[in-house]
Amino acid sequence: MTGRTKILALIFSTTAVVGAAALIAGVAVFARWAKSMWEGDPYPAARPAATAERLDGHTQSVYDALGLPRARLDDDRPGRGMEAGGSACPRQGLRHLPENLRDTPPAEPGVVDVREEWALKGVPRAEAEPALERVRHHLTRQGWKVIRFDDSTPGHELWLHLKHPRTGDTIRVATNSEDRLSVSAYAECARYPSDTERDYYGALRLPPQQAPAQLRRTHSPA
Repeated sequence: MTGRTKILALIFSTTAVVGAAALIAGVAVFARWAKSMWEGDPYPAARPAATAERLDGHTQSVYDALGLPRARLDDDRPGRGMEAGGSACPRQGLRHLPENLRDTPPAEPGVVDVREEWALKGVPRAEAEPALERVRHHLTRQGWKVIRFDDSTPGHELWLHLKHPRTGDTIRVATNSEDRLSVSAYAECARYPSDTERDYYGALRLPPQQAPAQLRRTHSPA
């Protein structure tokens, strides 16, 4: 074998080794991708009580920024209060695609979202519009991003929707023609620890709703 032949053989063998390595690496990457698509991304872990306290803090910040001292808690409008539920948390991954296509797909066990809602009454449009602008200004300075801010949502005169880029938490503030203003906060689905406290009926135990603290300290239902 001549020197030139030896060089060519070395080049070919090296190319074959490199090609085989690249193929193996590509197969491994594809296998990991296929596995993640099949199984789905795992839900993050969080304690519902801690999440509820965080949301309560968000809505308290909204009330503080609204600047509506004459507004009162709305007893006539039934709100959600503070709650945790799993119906909006589907099972992840393509392996669950058939069941997720049902009219009522099953929820992922051990996973819930947390939300809070309360409402004010006695908020005329003339006061609501600058109040929502104050909320928008205050929260965007804290890092929140405006998803929507307009008056085109059916059934509402004004609508402000913000999301926090780090936590994924969302806040919605909306008014209607009856001089009412609703405030809600929502945290995305998360898996709760197995030692999470439950109440007598088996529901996840959440801390009592505090916001808006200024009104709850003096509020007594009619």
